Amino acid sequence: MDTREKLIEVCRERIQKKIRSLKDAMDDLKNDLENESKSSAGDKYETGREMINIEWNKLSQQLVEFEKQIKTLNRIEHMVPSESVRLGTIVNTGKAHYFISVPVGEIDLEDKKRYYAIGIQSPIGQAMIGKKKGDSFQFNGATSKIIDLA
Repeated sequence: MDTREKLIEVCRERIQKKIRSLKDAMDDLKNDLENESKSSAGDKYETGREMINIEWNKLSQQLVEFEKQIKTLNRIEHMVPSESVRLGTIVNTGKAHYFISVPVGEIDLEDKKRYYAIGIQSPIGQAMIGKKKGDSFQFNGATSKIIDLA
C-alpha cells in the first residue's frame, strides 16, 4: 500500500468513527424523544421535544458533511497524480507534508512522517491549489516552497 492509499485509509477510518458516534448520539436522541413523549405533558413537553429536534437537526447536518467527505475520499482513490496541487495531492514543503483531501488533521504514518490532511477549501489548501513543484505560496504571512508532489 503506498502512502496515498494509507492516508486515504486513515482518513476514512476517522470519518467512519465520527459517523458511528453521530449515529449512536442520534439513536440516544430518538430514545429520549420516545421517553419524553411518554412522560411529559404541556409546555414542558413541547420544550423538551423542541430541544431534542434541534439537536437531531444539528447531528443530521454533521452526518451529511461526513458522508460528503467519504464520497470525496472515494473520488480521490481513482485520481491519478498530477503535476500541480489539486484534490488528492500530497505536498511536501520541506517544513510539512500536506494531504489535500478532507479535514481530519494530523496523521502519523510508519514512515515517521507527519501529514496534515486538509480540505481543499481550507485557507492553506487554497493557497497551494494549482501550484507546481518549485513554486512558492504565501500563508499566514510566511512563504513556503513546494519541494515535491505525489
